[in-house]
Amino acid sequence: MNVQDIVNTVSQKAGLDEPTTEKVVGTIFSVLEHEAEGTSVSSFFAQIPGADALAQKYDVMAPSAAAGSGGGLLSSLQGALGGVLGEKAGALINGVAALKASGLDMAQIRQAGETLIKQAEAAAGPDLTNQVLDQVPSLKGHLGL
Repeated sequence: MNVQDIVNTVSQKAGLDEPTTEKVVGTIFSVLEHEAEGTSVSSFFAQIPGADALAQKYDVMAPSAAAGSGGGLLSSLQGALGGVLGEKAGALINGVAALKASGLDMAQIRQAGETLIKQAEAAAGPDLTNQVLDQVPSLKGHLGL
């Protein structure tokens, strides 16, 4: 199973159009890429061809990601919190902001997140998927898992 298969399934089950779904999946993968440590995340991405490229396409730590969130107070807050808490927290804050900026409500984000995790478990195995997710417990909370 490659990343496009995951995007297609999430799109269908969450009832989202493909460009929005690609952004959601890429954003979540980007948060995992920045926040999960060690070989588990590289092993995880190795099991899902295209996942690392999609994570980089929607890199939550790229300068344009924070700038694209509308600027103003939210973007200032993101920058300040990211600076104080380090890259890990900044990646999660930017990721959640990007998901909300995509026009989805929390129910849609949760549905997409749940479906993405199920698809990742099918592709990379539940043990490896959970090992990566356990390194980013706050992401699970934001996805309602």
